[in-house]
Amino acid sequence: MTGRVRAIHVAPEREAPMERVEEATAVAGRGLEGDRYFDTEGTFADRDGSDITFIEREALEAAERDYGIALEPGIHRRNVTTEGVALNHLDGERFRVGDLVCEGTELCEPCSYLERHLEEEGVREALIHRGGLRARILEGGVLTSNDRVEPLER
Repeated sequence: MTGRVRAIHVAPEREAPMERVEEATAVAGRGLEGDRYFDTEGTFADRDGSDITFIEREALEAAERDYGIALEPGIHRRNVTTEGVALNHLDGERFRVGDLVCEGTELCEPCSYLERHLEEEGVREALIHRGGLRARILEGGVLTSNDRVEPLER
């Protein structure tokens, strides 16, 4: 199960629009430089293991197909959009993303904040069990678009 990074997004402060970047420096235990969680400013900054968030491109396509809700890149508030990897299977697991080593800490089940922020009714329901993955960065490095995403063997 090897996937790829398809997009990277950061928001410099809480509630700021997500900005697409081609690469980002990831720091263990902190997050992505330039992102609100790096400076503990994010909505869920008090949650241990929220250094970086992921969402599957396939999940976004399914939300559009099944619920008619099109989520533009970055609007979902996750840092990394992946393709070809089942993120739910990485909850509690260690995995590599390019140079980074991460550990999945919990599923990003959608919350009312996202629905309010987007002002799009039904987003929460459309992303149940498809909302992505929160992870802790164990080993940092530079994250780039097209990096490989793969589980580490136990």
